[in-house]
Amino acid sequence: MTSPTSTPDDFAAGGTDDRAPDTPAADSLISHSEEQQALRADLYRLLARLLRAAPDAELIDFLAELDHDAISLPGAAEQQLPRALASLSLAARVSDSRRLEDDFFQSLVGVVQGEVVPYASWYLTGSLMEMPLVALRQDLKRLGFERQSDVHEPEDHLGALCEVMAMLIDEVPGEQVNFFRRHVASWGERCCADLAGRESPFYAAVGYLGQAFLRAERLNLGDSIPLHAATENNSGEQVTAEAVQLVTPASVAPDARH
Repeated sequence: MTSPTSTPDDFAAGGTDDRAPDTPAADSLISHSEEQQALRADLYRLLARLLRAAPDAELIDFLAELDHDAISLPGAAEQQLPRALASLSLAARVSDSRRLEDDFFQSLVGVVQGEVVPYASWYLTGSLMEMPLVALRQDLKRLGFERQSDVHEPEDHLGALCEVMAMLIDEVPGEQVNFFRRHVASWGERCCADLAGRESPFYAAVGYLGQAFLRAERLNLGDSIPLHAATENNSGEQVTAEAVQLVTPASVAPDARH
């Protein structure tokens, strides 16, 4: 599965640290077949594309014709992926790009902020630009990733993290497990679950897909990762990672290159 459209890269990769994985879980994940690895990277790119901008007509057409029954990954959550992709494909068939621009703005951007705030700092501390972003920037620097000059939003956006995961799978597989555990596992599923509860059928389907895929990733790592992790705020106090939303809806309901 390869999306026919792309979004500008947030990061450029420099000299990366290609160290071998040091855990049995990492060995298990990285021993997936080349086809499964390519599928994982494609799914990360697709999520990145959908979380970063409204889909254009070409991407909507691609999703509408997606052969979702042929897509699965090993692990307890594998059967959710075809269902999630089927929901997204169905939503794409009844959507148009102009309406989805409005839905994207309301769901993920907003005048002040969208209904969902897809940043690690927000989910892990309740504020933006906090310690999770600092830790992420340190790891990105170590890995050789540099933010593009025309990108102004913080690097801990879930779409940007998906882009990095795709690049790590393709180019530096020995780093993908630690990066996922440190920067995605403790909050990514909850963010996608919040998106799955939105009024827009298309973005609810995007959230469902992200939730199913990231759960499969977490289970395939073979590690017990808490969904409500704790981190430190700027005062050094432990903060439980609970999802926080400032805006309550009035009515209920890629390609990454160097």
